[in-house]
Amino acid sequence: MKKLLYQFDTDALPAVFDNVVAYDGGADHVAAYGGVTADNVGGLVEGAIFTRGPKDKKNTAIFVGGGNMAAGQALFDAVRAKFFGKFRVSVMFDCNGSNTTAAAAVAWLAHGRSLAGKRAVILAGTGPVGQRAAVLLAGEGAQVSIAGRKLEGVRAACSLLRERFGVEIQAIEAPGAAERAAAVEGAHIVLATGAAGVTLLEARHWQSSPTIELVADANASPPAGIEGVGMSDRATASHGKLLFGPLGFGALKLAVHRACVARLFEQNDLVLDAAEIYAVAKSMVG
Repeated sequence: MKKLLYQFDTDALPAVFDNVVAYDGGADHVAAYGGVTADNVGGLVEGAIFTRGPKDKKNTAIFVGGGNMAAGQALFDAVRAKFFGKFRVSVMFDCNGSNTTAAAAVAWLAHGRSLAGKRAVILAGTGPVGQRAAVLLAGEGAQVSIAGRKLEGVRAACSLLRERFGVEIQAIEAPGAAERAAAVEGAHIVLATGAAGVTLLEARHWQSSPTIELVADANASPPAGIEGVGMSDRATASHGKLLFGPLGFGALKLAVHRACVARLFEQNDLVLDAAEIYAVAKSMVG
C-alpha cells in the first residue's frame, strides 16, 4: 500500500523544501496544499482518516508547515481536534523548519555538556526557529532570553511560549547592533535565528566575551548572522568558544526531518512536535 503524506501549508504556495524532504523520508506520494487554515482543514483531515482500514491507516500521514508560527499552531491543533477513537493518522508539525532546525541546533549545543543554569540569548528569536529553540533550551535547564527589534513583539512571543509550553522566557528589546551587543553580555550561549543575509552580532562582541562558551548561527545566506561563524562550523574552537554554523548543524536537521517523516508511517497515532522531534535529534547527534 502506498505511503501517502498530505502537506498542509499555511502559505499560499506550499514549501518545495518540505515536499522534497518528505519524498526523501520515504513517502511514496506527497499531496501539497497551500492556504490551509484551521477553518478550512476539516474536510481534508476527514478525507485522510476515513478512507483506510485500521491496519492501513499508518500508511497515511499529515505534515503541517508554513511560515506563520501562530497560524501553523492553530492549524496543527485543528488537525488533531478532528481525530477521535481509531480515526486518526500520524501528524508532524514543522512550520518554516522550526522544530527540526531548532532541534538540530540545540542538540549540538547540548551534546556532551550540561546547559543547566547557563544563560542563553537568542538574537532575532521571535520567528519560528527562535521560538522553538527557546523552548528546547529552557527544557535543558538554561535561562533563556529572546532579543528582538520591538519589545511588544518579543513579549508576545514569550507569552505564546509560556501559554503553550509553560516556559518562562525573558524578553529583550534590541533594535540595533549596540543593543544586541549589550544583550549578550554575561551570556554563556548565543544563537542567531534572524532573517537571511542580516548580520546581527559583530565578531568582536563574542570573541572578547569572558562568559560566552557556545555560539551558533542559523543563517545560511551570507553575510553570516553572527560575524566570524563559518557556515560549516561544528564545534569549531575559536577564541575559547565553540562555534556552530548553519551547515554544521544543518546536516543533522535534514537527517532528523527525514527520520521523522519515516516514523510517521510506523503507526497511525504518532504526534511529532517540538519535544518529540528534539528527542529524535538527540538520539542522532554526533
